[in-house]
Amino acid sequence: MYSGSIPDVASSLSPSREALISRRMDYAQARAAMVDCQVRTVDVTHAPLIAAMRAAPREAFVPPALKDLAYADRELEVAPGRFLLRPRDLAKLIQALAPAPGDRCLEIGGATGYGAALLARLAGPVVSLEPDSSLLPAMRGALEAAGATTVTPVATAAAQGWPDAAPYDVILVNGSVEVVPEAWLSQLAPGGRLAVIVRMGPAGAARLYTKADGVVSHRIVFDAAPPLLPGLARPPAFTF
Repeated sequence: MYSGSIPDVASSLSPSREALISRRMDYAQARAAMVDCQVRTVDVTHAPLIAAMRAAPREAFVPPALKDLAYADRELEVAPGRFLLRPRDLAKLIQALAPAPGDRCLEIGGATGYGAALLARLAGPVVSLEPDSSLLPAMRGALEAAGATTVTPVATAAAQGWPDAAPYDVILVNGSVEVVPEAWLSQLAPGGRLAVIVRMGPAGAARLYTKADGVVSHRIVFDAAPPLLPGLARPPAFTF
């Protein structure tokens, strides 16, 4: 007669497997808390966007050492000088853009592609432009993990935009600038929208640019001052 104890199923899992299951549950809870406490509390009410942020695994878009901070209320430096926006800032920018199914999208300063992954759930094809080509492998891996199959990562100077796939209905800038390049505005489709945070010294404000009848205008959406994108600082003024 067998006298041993019945094996416990949970204890038969290796420690690494148990830790992985626990971590995934923690990420899901942290994601829900991010949406409820950081996003919905700042008047982000667009239901498809809220659903996209509940579903997209932000932890896939940060280096391993930062995964436990993936849902923190802060910018995250995912590479030297390259940041993901705070969740509330990104959500407010995307809500202002009002992306719709079928819209052609460009993300500028994509870093690891989290903003592009959200746009892919809300609109049509997305181009994610990252000035640092060494980040593209990480971006591709993160997008694959998130199931964002309609995003095309590309690398070139941010100020150039990506004319190859223009015009765009939606352009999202993942970071702040001191100058808004004319190339971005020229790549907007009729009725197109560009959301970007413009800094003047330590202060900054998000602007929504729109194109109608060939004319581009903008309005202020909210205050924010995330780190500058490389190459988009205002040239120093000449002084005697």
